[in-house]
Amino acid sequence: MTDPDFSGLKAVFINCTLKRSPEDSHTQLLMDRSIEIMRSRGVEVESIRAVDQDLAVGVWPDMTEHGWATDAWPALFAKVLDANILVLGSPIWLGEKSSVCTHVIERLYGNSSQLNEQGQYAYYGRAGGCLITGNEDGIKHCSMGILYALQHLGFTIPPQADAGWIGEAGPGPSYGDDGAGFDNDFTNRNMTFMTYNLMHVAAMLKERGGFPAFGNQRSQWDAGCRWDFPNPEHR
Repeated sequence: MTDPDFSGLKAVFINCTLKRSPEDSHTQLLMDRSIEIMRSRGVEVESIRAVDQDLAVGVWPDMTEHGWATDAWPALFAKVLDANILVLGSPIWLGEKSSVCTHVIERLYGNSSQLNEQGQYAYYGRAGGCLITGNEDGIKHCSMGILYALQHLGFTIPPQADAGWIGEAGPGPSYGDDGAGFDNDFTNRNMTFMTYNLMHVAAMLKERGGFPAFGNQRSQWDAGCRWDFPNPEHR
């Protein structure tokens, strides 16, 4: 089998840790392993720590138009829109994704009603996935919430689009502490499958010019087109 060519793809990894740079992030350690695979396959990757950004709170595209003095989100949104792949990384707190991750998803939501050149919602034609770390249960629970949100906003979710690592229940080493988790076959397998599946889907979408634009164009629906949905006023 010929190795696939993923050169030309772009990916953005947003780390939703609560720790500001340059403090070490266990979530970043797991994200870096996926990033390394993508870069080895020619993907251009940018990794961003959300808590380092001055992201205003709200669900409008630019919160400076709604009373905030500054808002770094418009610039971050432009990077997401320029990429073929988005990966959200989050630690687990009280069994849930981090508050920073929820914040990022809320800001993604604020732009989701914008349309692309084909009249589809803004994030159509992009692949989405997530990576989770912690030392308590919750990988699948956090992944369910994140992946549901991404697909609802328009991202395409490939098979096995999540991976994570949790240590022994209770206080203990987090991912990367003294090498904890580095040799865990379950984590390594799922992270590798997720990484390649994201690249496969992103490459397919890019090759065909995005997600097929039929039956899903908001601009056409607003103009009265209903495709096969009954609409006596549009013939």
